[in-house]
Amino acid sequence: MARIVAGPAHLIGRALLVHSDGSHEGGFGAHPELDRTVAAEARAVLDAGRTGTLEIGEQGSRCGAPLTLLVESSVPPPRMIVFGAIDFASALVRIGTFLGYHVTVCDARPVFATRARFPEAGEIVVDWPHRYLERTEVDARTVLCVLTHDAKFDVPLLKLALRLPVAYVGAMGSRRTHLDRNDRLREVGVTELELARLRSPIGLDLGARTPEETALSIASEIVANRRGGSGVSLAGAHTPIHHDTEPGPVGRIGSVA
Repeated sequence: MARIVAGPAHLIGRALLVHSDGSHEGGFGAHPELDRTVAAEARAVLDAGRTGTLEIGEQGSRCGAPLTLLVESSVPPPRMIVFGAIDFASALVRIGTFLGYHVTVCDARPVFATRARFPEAGEIVVDWPHRYLERTEVDARTVLCVLTHDAKFDVPLLKLALRLPVAYVGAMGSRRTHLDRNDRLREVGVTELELARLRSPIGLDLGARTPEETALSIASEIVANRRGGSGVSLAGAHTPIHHDTEPGPVGRIGSVA
């Protein structure tokens, strides 16, 4: 929910309830564009499980006298699960945390999956990836990043992951690895429709080489998938800067006031 905490006296105390399907209840009783703009802007904060403030013009734009809106979320942060405690994972943990995800690192090798190597992770799990995924909770906001690059981990993990109702499944590897992995997945019964969900090689084409650049390319693909972006350069493109994404599962995610 969002409430107006500073602004014209006739609007203070009003609230707008925002649902995860993009619909909203209540309103501010001001300019007709205000409720629509607030719902769209607040949803990005709410579905990240955050509470914070937004500043939006009284007529629903970034121009004009600003209203300060308090956004209160009623859901926890979304999850990012990183499978494979490799050097690239450390950079991905940092950027995932920066984006507001609760980040879990999972690896079957205790020598690599340590707090010393991943101090910013919300959770570190030593277990076989597919066994952990079988028992942990995921939802329609969860993103799964498979960096293990090893068939004995990847195949059972992806067989399960591609059948779960999560937001994103990506796997690291060369194009050659990707083709070989797909063949292995088909052999264990993964369908073409399920394979179509797999983002592999993981990330957008940024020409990335370092762990940090690679993490940025993965995070960029996750954001584009989450917000309905194309991943192309905005310069010269005739596409909207902000996209309307497909509705998610219905449920109250918070309020704006």
